[in-house]
Formats: sequence, structure tokens, C-alpha cells
Amino acid sequence: MDSKPVCTVDVKVAPEQNRSKFSWFAIIVIVTGFVGLLAIEATNFATLGLVREIQKDMDASDGATILLASKANMLEDTNICKDKKPLHSGPGKTDEYFKNVQCTIDGVKQALEQAGGNVTAGYKGGFDTTASGSTPITEPYWKVGLCPVNVHWHLGAEHLSVGEYDESGKGPAAAASRKLLATSVRQGLRCKHYDAMQPKYTKEYAWQHCVGMKIGETYEVHWPHSAAGACGTPNQYQTPFYDGVFCNDNIISLSPLNTYKKIGVQAQVFTVVNDENYYYPDLIRGMIVDGRRGTDIAKYTGSTTGTSRSSTVCSKFTPITWQVDRKCNLISASTFDKMCADMKAQRDDMTDDLHAHGSREIVADAFAANNQQ
Repeated sequence: MDSKPVCTVDVKVAPEQNRSKFSWFAIIVIVTGFVGLLAIEATNFATLGLVREIQKDMDASDGATILLASKANMLEDTNICKDKKPLHSGPGKTDEYFKNVQCTIDGVKQALEQAGGNVTAGYKGGFDTTASGSTPITEPYWKVGLCPVNVHWHLGAEHLSVGEYDESGKGPAAAASRKLLATSVRQGLRCKHYDAMQPKYTKEYAWQHCVGMKIGETYEVHWPHSAAGACGTPNQYQTPFYDGVFCNDNIISLSPLNTYKKIGVQAQVFTVVNDENYYYPDLIRGMIVDGRRGTDIAKYTGSTTGTSRSSTVCSKFTPITWQVDRKCNLISASTFDKMCADMKAQRDDMTDDLHAHGSREIVADAFAANNQQ
């Protein structure tokens, strides 16, 4: 095999008096270059080694998102919001104030205004809020010191917006409830976008993080906000959301009543599609305000929702502000799955919110606040 030079350098011999200087300069250049090459190769080998180790971890994993260090190792402090959901009206009391109650007994209302209700423009409920003085927050929550403390969603809409999500909505199944995680959850109202002839409403998506989701289905997403949240800390997002809402003491008060000033929920209704044209990267942070999305907002005071409440059983977590997008929006499945991945990365365990919750019945006019804007 013939030997071939790797490279050639044409060097002219310097005059005698400069040869020694040139020689030393050449030696320095050669040595420096050699050391530099060694450093580069060492870095390359180290990087390659790290990549191989990560690849080995990925090969051994079950496909879930890999964290280079566990949350427990990264975050050493305790979760200050854990178990902050209140049962009683204050410290030292045993009145079980926050338990659900019968909405009326012998014709007398036992709870204040409820949610979710009719948010159609121009609607006014029959519950007079004059006595409590509750009025909804009309500014964006961040402007009045509230931060998101949780995100979760319901199967179908818990609110009613005529022409957007109502009784004539459509979806992939017509059942009043759907089996999810071995239990049946109540189906809320639906949007009108669904079209079985378009693949984006029917083509299944390979979900990696969210649980029990369905392409073409309607979901109402809630972002509870609170002035008492652990805003800007690793403890900000909590499940159940009550822990995040009541995380810090001496901010939320029943007397004087300030709950509607210190607690608010954003709500936005989506039909999930398998189409990346509808991808949004940061749904965990709150309602999308962009273009037609998040601009036509109903603002009113109500309560917490969920299927433990109904037209006869009321929540005592009231009054709180609701800001609800009246429009139904399309959103990609990948947006939801990215949000679920973000939820898994929080300090608190948000597993119980990785699937859709059931939807409460639309609140009767008698318990819907008359202060909607």
C-alpha cells in the first residue's frame, strides 16, 4: 500500500539570524495545536459518552419522558401547599363550612351563587349578589396579583354558550356519559366543529402523557388562579387545585368576604383535533389569548364545579370569579399531550388531573349570578 502524505506545508528557510526564533515559534505552534486537538477529542469522547448513556436510559425506559434527575433530588424543600384544602371556616373551628350542602331547604337558599352557568352574551342569572357585594374581577388575573395554581379539564363543557357549545353540539360519541379509567364520567355540552368526514376529527393520536383522551371530543379547560398561591416557586402548581388556591395563609377571608377578589378561574372550551396547525406550546400557563381566542370573555361570580355538585347539591367554595371564553376553539392533541408532560414535571403529583373530569349540570337560573359582564 503506497503511503501518501496527510498534508504538505511549503516552508521557506529563514535567514540564519532568524532561524532560532522561527524554530522556537514553530515548536510552540505545533505543541499548542497538538494540545488543542487532544482537548477537542477529549470533549468529543466525553459528549459521545454522555449521549450513549442517555441513549441507554432511553432504550431501557417505557417511553415516558426521561428526567436526568428525580424531582425529589432536584427540589429539597417541602411542598408548603400540601393538604391546604380547607374543611372548616377558620383555624380552631370544626364547622365543616366547606362541605357541599343542599342548595335549598324549605325554599331557603343554603349557598351563594354557583357555576358553571350560561355565559351567552346578554344573559343574566336570577341570583342577586347585592347582599354579598360580590363582583367579578374584570382585569386579567395577573394584573391583580393572581397566578395559576393548577390546570385540569372536563369532558364536554360545563358552561353554555349558545351557538358555540350547547345542546346541539357534536362529537365522536353520543352517550350522555363515557367510560373513563374504569368509571363513567358525565358528558357536558359540545362544540359544533366535529365532522366525521375530515380526518383531523377522527384520526387517532398516539397519546403519551394524557389519559383517556379522544380526538374530535370537546373539553373545557380550567386554570384556577389565586392570590394565595405559591406564585413563582416550584410549589405553584398543585393537585388538588384547592391546595394551590389556599396555599398561603391570611390572604383569603370569609369575614370580611374577599374570595371573589382573591380567587379566579379561567375557562376555555376546545375541540381536540389531530392537526399540528392548531398546536400551542404552553397551555399549562393559562387561557390562550390570540386572535379570536380569549377575546370574547364572560365574567361573573360563581363557585367551584365538578360532578359532586348538581342542580340540588351546591358548593360552598363561593363566591369566586370566573372568566370564560364564549367561543369554542380548535386545539391539537399534541398541545394537550405537551401540557400533560409539563404537569408530570411539577413538584406536586398531578396524576389525578391527567384525565378529563366529569361535567356538572348547567346551573339553574336561580343560582346563576346576576352580575355577568
